[in-house]
Amino acid sequence: MNKSELRQIILEQLESRLRIAQSATQRAIDAATDEETVPEHKYDTLALEASYLAHGQALRVQECEDDIQCYRNLVLRDSEKIAVSSYVVVIDENNEYKHFLIGPRVGGLSVTWNHHEIAIVTVNAPFGKALMGKEVGDEIEFKVADKLFCYEVVSID
Repeated sequence: MNKSELRQIILEQLESRLRIAQSATQRAIDAATDEETVPEHKYDTLALEASYLAHGQALRVQECEDDIQCYRNLVLRDSEKIAVSSYVVVIDENNEYKHFLIGPRVGGLSVTWNHHEIAIVTVNAPFGKALMGKEVGDEIEFKVADKLFCYEVVSID
């Protein structure tokens, strides 16, 4: 198992998100500073709204940059117990295998690696909390809303 390859795929996905956010930011800045958005009267708020959007997009760019830096600095550890950076395979009650990386950020992001769909789960998510510290063979139960989920840990890398 080479988790460095998986990290590189995640970084590529995050860098793609960053480029999209940067482009959206530039479009919002352009809209906020365009001659056509200059207010014609006190109730004309198009330029103001565009500036709020530009600010929000700039915050999104910063978040994307923080995500990338976090994954570049992520120490990939091998452990018998599930921890941050563990690659975990579980099986559900329907005998379906699911693959996860316990990540420090960007929970919910999915990437394809070695012909598997791998979802990132953070320790803040109910599933991430339930996984932490578990070992191969352990069963995991957690509830989201009124739905109970049950898995068994098949492997940890």
